[in-house]
Amino acid sequence: MSVAREYVESVMRRAREPMEPVGFAPDWSDRPARHKHYPGTWRIPLPDQGDPLSELLQHSYGLLSRRMRLTGNQDSFLIPWHEHATWARGTASGGGLYPVEIYLVAGPSGTVPAGIYHYAQQHHALDRLLSGDLTAAVRAALPHHPEVAETDCFALLSVKFWKNSFKYNSFSYHVVTMDVGTVLGTWSMWSRDNGLPPLKAAFWFDDLAMNDLLGLDTVDESVFAVVPLPWGDPPPVLDRSPVERGVTRTEVEHSRRVVRFPQLEKVHMATLATDDRVPDLSRLGQAAPPARPGAETITLPCSRPPAVPVKDALRARRSSFGGFVASPPLSLQSVGDVLSWAAAVPLPSEVPNRLTRLALLVNHVAGLRPGVYDYQRDEHRLSLVGADPVGGFLQRNYFLNNYNLEQAAAVIAVIADPVAVISAIGDRGYRVTNAEVGAVTQAVYVACAATGLSCGAVLGFDNVAVDEVLRTSPDEWPLILIMIGRDRGSPPDLDYRLTL
Repeated sequence: MSVAREYVESVMRRAREPMEPVGFAPDWSDRPARHKHYPGTWRIPLPDQGDPLSELLQHSYGLLSRRMRLTGNQDSFLIPWHEHATWARGTASGGGLYPVEIYLVAGPSGTVPAGIYHYAQQHHALDRLLSGDLTAAVRAALPHHPEVAETDCFALLSVKFWKNSFKYNSFSYHVVTMDVGTVLGTWSMWSRDNGLPPLKAAFWFDDLAMNDLLGLDTVDESVFAVVPLPWGDPPPVLDRSPVERGVTRTEVEHSRRVVRFPQLEKVHMATLATDDRVPDLSRLGQAAPPARPGAETITLPCSRPPAVPVKDALRARRSSFGGFVASPPLSLQSVGDVLSWAAAVPLPSEVPNRLTRLALLVNHVAGLRPGVYDYQRDEHRLSLVGADPVGGFLQRNYFLNNYNLEQAAAVIAVIADPVAVISAIGDRGYRVTNAEVGAVTQAVYVACAATGLSCGAVLGFDNVAVDEVLRTSPDEWPLILIMIGRDRGSPPDLDYRLTL
């Protein structure tokens, strides 16, 4: 069994066979800083409007407002204190921990001087880490990508593991690989909504070369995706020769003690690539529900386009911790709109087919019996799997107490077959599968925010139990559950927007 497949099995069965280290408790007094800090760097403030790159960064991963609403989450009693302040971003993150770091490698044709920059989310600014045109190193690490010759500006998405593993330990790798996808999903929706050329991220590149360029220790932080940004003029000269230098600046680590988790590091090392070869991605099939002869089908109403721009939906996006109410039930039109939006947003990558599919667990939807349904993406319809109430079952198999899943109108299960992907293209396929799960999750969040619905995504559930109710194909798993529905009234809140 491959390392990634073994890790997937342990994650899916962790409710019944706990992952190591058993009994781990986070040390909240020594948690890492929320934002990475490079001391002594020259910082370039970014404008709020007028520049596509600046707006993309701000709307996706910049700080947009402060969370002050009272919710059913466990940290509500802390949010008034500045030390524990929670800041809203357009993109969702597993546990709200935001472990993705964004770097910019800019050439001479960009709007900033050529060099390598780190996006400082807390300041909406770029920290310059190295001067000079280093784009040749990026091209050398992914020469087969079709768009590397069309631009000299690249965004590199990395994951700093400790920003998530301090809480989720060995389970962390499952979470952070989805976080990469949530960012890419936001970028895909934002660029399309703003009439810009579509983005296409590269998942296959020389990891060590990219990490060396940014001055990263691969065990602690690693690049997961490289995104050419084809929004400016083509560079006048494309130097493809490799470079011999990289970033030497180092961040200040806030934690006094960084804990290592062998299972996390093992799966991460197994998914690394040491060259620029891309596997035969045509071996990946299109995810689809299993055949269920004679199943009752319900055709959904034609979906409506979102009523607000993506950037406004990103500003309104939030998780409805404990806020769902069952009455009045959600309309079939609203359910269909959300499913259609989620199915329409692709993970912007080299992978030609969709690796995920959707199922619906219905509690309170007008015109639908409570039960389990497969979503037929191409036909935009639901196929009945089982007509038994699922609300109590979902709540019993959810680990935490910050949501009442029975009160949600419906729960979307994002389903994939990571074993098939790993078997077809290797352990790195696990990264891509989870990234697509993250992109779909973000699409649901944005769809709900755009239509005035409430939303919340959870990973803490018994995957085995939910899989049995969904009656999936062998090796398919529900990887995340996303609740949608209505929120109760107007809970106490403050308008704490940082920008308009």
